[in-house]
Amino acid sequence: MSSSTRETADSAACAERPQIALGRQALSLAEAIALARGEAIAVLDEDPAHRHRLERTAEFVQESHRGGTDVYGVTTGVGASVDNLIPAAHRERAARNLLRFHGVGTGRILDEEEAAAVVVARLASISRGRSGVRPVVIERLVSLLSARMLPRIPAEGSVGASGDLTPLSYVAAMVVGEREVTLEGEVLSSADAHERLGLEPLELLPKESLAIMNGTSVMTGLAVLALERARALASLASVVTAIVSEAVHGNPQHFDDRIFEWKAHPGSRACARVIREHLEIDRPRKVARLQDRYSIRCAPHVIGVLLDALAFGRDVLEIELNGANDNPLIDIEAGDVLHGGNFYGGHVCFVMDGLKSAVASVADLLDRQLVLLCSPTTSDGLPENLVGVSGAEAVAHHGFKAMQITASALAAEAQKLTMPASAFSRSTESHNQDKVSMGTIAARDCLRSLELAETVAAIGLLAASQAVELRGGSDHGERTRTLVDFLRQHVDPLREDRRQDHDIERVLALLRAAALPHVGRGEALDPSRFGASNASGSAAP
Repeated sequence: MSSSTRETADSAACAERPQIALGRQALSLAEAIALARGEAIAVLDEDPAHRHRLERTAEFVQESHRGGTDVYGVTTGVGASVDNLIPAAHRERAARNLLRFHGVGTGRILDEEEAAAVVVARLASISRGRSGVRPVVIERLVSLLSARMLPRIPAEGSVGASGDLTPLSYVAAMVVGEREVTLEGEVLSSADAHERLGLEPLELLPKESLAIMNGTSVMTGLAVLALERARALASLASVVTAIVSEAVHGNPQHFDDRIFEWKAHPGSRACARVIREHLEIDRPRKVARLQDRYSIRCAPHVIGVLLDALAFGRDVLEIELNGANDNPLIDIEAGDVLHGGNFYGGHVCFVMDGLKSAVASVADLLDRQLVLLCSPTTSDGLPENLVGVSGAEAVAHHGFKAMQITASALAAEAQKLTMPASAFSRSTESHNQDKVSMGTIAARDCLRSLELAETVAAIGLLAASQAVELRGGSDHGERTRTLVDFLRQHVDPLREDRRQDHDIERVLALLRAAALPHVGRGEALDPSRFGASNASGSAAP
């Protein structure tokens, strides 16, 4: 494809996607996710007054240090080297060295969606006009994001205050044409990618490299993605619970709305509503016992904690996403340079530490439900281990026995990760960073917990579908039949023993593509629909 043809195609592709303006208006989590996935295009707010404000703020920084005012990271060294005064002749070199010496990241490389989420989070902050970054730098990051030129960011190396210095240095390096990037999925040097896009790398002025690096945007970008995945997990867990309840001939009264109105945690009530609707609660059915075991009866109370954690986390992350979270900050109206600690990621860490605990609890819940399905005593007579072969040959098959072991191992690993990262604050960088958040570690832990819990949920869905078919489908509602029929287009039922790892991967792919019928991320599981006005209960039971 010629360069002119490619430019035309790229322009057409961009024109088909909605634009989201960055700058004056707060960015929602949904908008941040759309930008990270390339479903929308970022643009710098075109308001002339806002652009002028950005320009004046950047000029003010340069005027301040030219006029003899000490500005951290511009006229001084960084961190514990703050007492080192940098002569004017060396300040541009110091700005470049800042991103270079932080090129010490280790571990896995963030995937493209994660890297894009990091760039989006950094843009949301610096475009507000408190960081002293020129519009041209913001517009360059916007252009690279739109072209899907993304930094290759190692996941490890941040203590979460002074923000995400090391991983964000890979964003700054991309802008100046250093280190490696992906361009539409291909790994290139940043210099080569700039050349391919017909762009010259930018030179960052004093303060600009620090403004890009000294923020909470890695932990925040990852946390935004974690919240989205956790909502999908909660949805699948609710649906699996409903199918398991049907399969073991459970008592649907456990999900009566009155129970949840009288202890009105919004997340629990939302979960119970989804289960109730999936069960078609008024439909006649066989009920094997008055009270089911806790992993079924109390499922809305377990999954509800996750949903309410999401509601809390959304509010916290929207503040963090749109906050000026670097140092120093500029008050152009008052003419002040303010030195503070907005780079501290304690709020993000608290949300991620809490969320990973709620996620692990859901993984454990689903693991317990799997055990109920696999035992004839607790399943009301389903074949042991859900073996799909009948007759004398059945004893030679093992069904979901090994799937139970895998689910148990995954749930245990998720539970192991619940240790709060914030508890491991440690003094570092010559005791300048003597209290740190560990927010980025918490966000990484949460994503790993989600990966584990999603896999347990995938195994749970496979087992529940097997149980439905072993029952003959007659005791199940329309939603269950629709979901199982869809699943069977992608995964065969388990008859004779065979490998099932590919089955798990297919279900995970469907979950992550939001393709499973009746498993969503939207308003059905939004606790805000139920509010908290009945927190004291509307009546005595």
